[in-house]
This record gives sequence, structure tokens and C-alpha cells, in this order.
Amino acid sequence: MKKYLGILGLLTVTVIWGGGFVASDMALETLSPFQIMVIRFLIAAVLMTLFGIKQIKTISREEIRCGFWLGAALFGGFALQIIALQYTTPSKNAFLTATNVVFVPFIALVIYRKKIEVRSLIGAVMALAGAGVLSLKNDFSIGLGDGLTLLCAVCFALQIFLTGEYVGRIRPAVLNFLQMTTACVLSAAGLLLSGDFTFAPSTRSLLAVLYLGVVSTTITYLLQTVSQKYVDETKSAIILSMEAVFGTFFSVLLLHENVTVRMLAGSALILAAVLVSEVSFKKESKSN
Repeated sequence: MKKYLGILGLLTVTVIWGGGFVASDMALETLSPFQIMVIRFLIAAVLMTLFGIKQIKTISREEIRCGFWLGAALFGGFALQIIALQYTTPSKNAFLTATNVVFVPFIALVIYRKKIEVRSLIGAVMALAGAGVLSLKNDFSIGLGDGLTLLCAVCFALQIFLTGEYVGRIRPAVLNFLQMTTACVLSAAGLLLSGDFTFAPSTRSLLAVLYLGVVSTTITYLLQTVSQKYVDETKSAIILSMEAVFGTFFSVLLLHENVTVRMLAGSALILAAVLVSEVSFKKESKSN
């Protein structure tokens, strides 16, 4: 029963994250990218503090170091993603972000010289082909928004990799608090450097960023942590890749985005790449 509840929990996360692409697009109507991120991560940091106040009082230097790098990767992913949304559509942004799963083994190769499996290479080629179908123009150039989204996927892949490295020795409540706080501080620094201090949000944008902070960040990260106690990493990655599907669904439903054959073909290739990268085709050996 706990396993099925875990699967349901992860599916809930993907639905919420899918809606996050639309919420970000709505928030951008009257707020700048860094304004959205400051509010989003400030809300998450405050709520994470309330959830883990006792553990946060005893943070170690090692935890601060790990939390900083994790938060920096998270900031990079969200910053590039929301800036890219100004130059591309929410559905393309969602599917290109989903390629982050494919990049994880390559990051492991660079950092720890871990061997890349054949399925990961096949998945990478398929994802690259899907990204090309989805993003390349007729002259084979890539749009600014799509290029930034691919870089955002690399940052999210690094965040996934670092989470796997740190979660065994860093307390989850402390780790979540530190990464959200780091992302908030970096977002504030980005806002100061941008010099965009005009703040005149519409009610629609405020509600959207409130959704991003409370639901799409705080609740989802907590729910994902709890759910993955009962669902293995491979199945979790496959389930979470459905975020792209729900991102497109909500874009079409709420923003009335047009669906094209090219969009469907590119999206199908990327989803197939994620599945190929994560599913093991080796038969499990039976114990005697």
C-alpha cells in the first residue's frame, strides 16, 4: 500500500510541476524573472524553516557547503528556465527541461569518471534528436529560449546528481532549507544586478507566484522526498518525467497553445529517450 501511495505522491508532484510552467508564464506578465524567483524561494525558505526548525538549529559546516552547491544548481535551473520562457512556449520549455534525466549519467562521468551505459547513450541521442525536432528552425538554428532551456536542463541534472550524493549524509529537512535559502539569496543578487526595481504586479501574477512558492516548490519537494522512500529511483525518474506531458496539457488547456505535428513528434522522442535511459532491460536474477 505504501508503494502505491508513493507512486500516487510522485504523480501528484508531476501534475503540480506541469502546472508550474503555466504559472510561471502567467507570473511573467507583470513580474521580472528574478522578482518571481525571489518571492518563490523566499516563501519556500520560510516554510521549510517552519517544517525543520529543530534540525536547522544544529546545522554543520559540511551541511552548509553541500546545501550551497545544491541551491546554486537549483537556482541555475530555475533562472535559465524562467528567462527562457520569455522567448519560447511553456510546452517546449517543459519537454526540453525533461531532458535533464538524460544528462545525469554524463555529469557522473565528468565528476567521478563513472562508465556510461549503452542505454544512456541511446537515450542521449534520442533526446538530442527530439530537441532538434522540437526546437531547430528551418535553417537548423536554435532559438534563444530553447537553447537556454537546454542549459536549464543541465543545471537540473546537476541538482539531481548532487541530491543523490548528499542525501545519504545530510538531513533532508536541513538540505531542503539550505538549498531554498541559497536559491533565494542568489535570486536576490540577480535582481540587484538586473536593476529592475519596478514592482507593479497584477493579481493574476501574484496568485501565480504564490502557487509557485507554496505548491510548486515547498509542497512538491517535501512530497517527493517522502514518496521516494517507497519507490525506487528508476521508477521515480520515469514517473517524474511525466512533468513534461502535464506541462503541455496545461499549456494547451489554459493558455490555448496550438499543438503541431512537429511538437508531438519532438515531444514523443524526448519522452522515449527518458524511458530508454531509465528502464533496465536486464532480467533480475532469481535467488535460490
